Amino acid sequence: MGNQEKCVKCGHTEFAEGTDYMPIKPSKMSFNGSNKIYTFCLKCGEVCSIRIENPTIFKK
Repeated sequence: MGNQEKCVKCGHTEFAEGTDYMPIKPSKMSFNGSNKIYTFCLKCGEVCSIRIENPTIFKK
């Protein structure tokens, strides 16, 4: 996160990023997927943002 952002739940200022084990896909039949990147508070675990690593796979 940005410069000294604070967690909305606990006010902590240290965050980390992680990914889910299942990629998100444009449809059930798609072979290609993209990781979901979670930014979360290291103190309480509150997820502050979720973003898609490669959103271009969703463009038609």
